[in-house]
Amino acid sequence: MKLLRILFLFPFLFMLHTQIFAEDQVHNELRKFKIELEDALKEKDISKILPFIHPNAVVTFANAEAVRGPEGVANYLKRMLDGPNKIVNKFGTTISVDELTILYGGGTVGISFGGSDDFFELTEGISFHSKSRWTATLVKEKGKWMIASAHVSMNLFDNPLLTAAKNSMYWVASFTFLLGLLLGFLSTRLFSKKG
Repeated sequence: MKLLRILFLFPFLFMLHTQIFAEDQVHNELRKFKIELEDALKEKDISKILPFIHPNAVVTFANAEAVRGPEGVANYLKRMLDGPNKIVNKFGTTISVDELTILYGGGTVGISFGGSDDFFELTEGISFHSKSRWTATLVKEKGKWMIASAHVSMNLFDNPLLTAAKNSMYWVASFTFLLGLLLGFLSTRLFSKKG
């Protein structure tokens, strides 16, 4: 009787093992995808980043600008990083993933999410580190994983740019206060001598 139960369970155990193995293979492909994308970002070579972008991708960057496809991503990156009107001198990012990609469509579609530790040096001379959150939908077509959509965001209420703006406001307020005291003192002395 035990042998019959084992034989009855064998097909289910085989299917479960096959499913787990298939998912592990997909997650290994996605780990490789992440490493290769990070390497392309480190090189800051736009031509090496574009193959990771699906032709119909929609990408929303941390400045709330959305672009479409590899050409849109390339134009955005060129505008931000190249030419006389560029905004960013240097940038770097380290991507972290919160958990395994959530798979759909038999392992051909995945939703991934996590955070990143970012560094920016702006052309205005401001340098800062920030923490970002991101989500991405990945699709596998013709044996290749690509980003179908991605969204990057920063904390609206606690971020380095807001902190810098607050600090500059305090400096301006302090300077204005001291200047007002000095002008008040000088004008008092000037009017008291006349009287």
